[in-house]
Amino acid sequence: MILVTGTTGTNGGELARQLSAAGVPFRALVRDPARAQAVAALPGADLVTGDLDDPASLAPALDGVTRAFLVTPSTAEAEARQGRFVAAAREAGVRHVVKLSQIHADPGSPVRFLRYHAAVEQALRDSGMAWTFLRPNLFMQALLQFAPMIAQGAPLAAPAGEGRVSIVDVRDIAAAAHVALTGDGHEGQVYELTGPEALSHAEIARRIGAAIGREVPFVDAPPDQFRAALGQFGMDPWQADGLTEDYAHYARDEAAAVTDGVARAIGRAPRDFETFVREHAAAFHASDEQP
Repeated sequence: MILVTGTTGTNGGELARQLSAAGVPFRALVRDPARAQAVAALPGADLVTGDLDDPASLAPALDGVTRAFLVTPSTAEAEARQGRFVAAAREAGVRHVVKLSQIHADPGSPVRFLRYHAAVEQALRDSGMAWTFLRPNLFMQALLQFAPMIAQGAPLAAPAGEGRVSIVDVRDIAAAAHVALTGDGHEGQVYELTGPEALSHAEIARRIGAAIGREVPFVDAPPDQFRAALGQFGMDPWQADGLTEDYAHYARDEAAAVTDGVARAIGRAPRDFETFVREHAAAFHASDEQP
């Protein structure tokens, strides 16, 4: 039995769809079943209720599980929540945990997201369970958060400078998780998952513009302005500070490496950004521009 966390989110949800499409039954751990109706409707999905803040609730969800996928939102509680899951999985006899981490996870990083991922990775190494770490770069799908503003004529604004990022499609991340959860030989592997090229945000804006038929400028926003804008959109301060640290990491050109992680994990090349943006061009169009 496979247990998948985070199925109401971007990565867990895509993994759930891929497992279902492949005819692989799985158990989806959800805190609020009312928010998981789309997952419940997937063939092969079995919803179980559990809360990573309540370790006792995890035991029934993990009963009989042999492999698990671990992801949570990157909040101030993420390290503690994932640590509780690791402890509960070990106690339940789970044999293999596939963890969604982040490229360049490091306990000494100035980026809080990279520090907490490194701490959970170490907990898994110490747990005695088999593990696989998926370390993706910036998600292509994360750029859809900018789509409503771009559709209204705003520029792509972020404190990224001229730094390049080897952005990766979430569908490739989920494909790597899929094979690690259903196949053999992935135990003890660290897959750094990137797209096939590293792009600056100015180039990303140009390619979005080419896909929608009008210019999309890039503005190198000051970090404080970017952080304040995230707060205005409802992001809590810890997350806003973390995302601003992430973008400083990109601006320093520290996320530009292109790896063979996708090909090693799933046996094919990763999707490129031009394909992604063509497929999602409608999201960047204003309603009166729709083709």
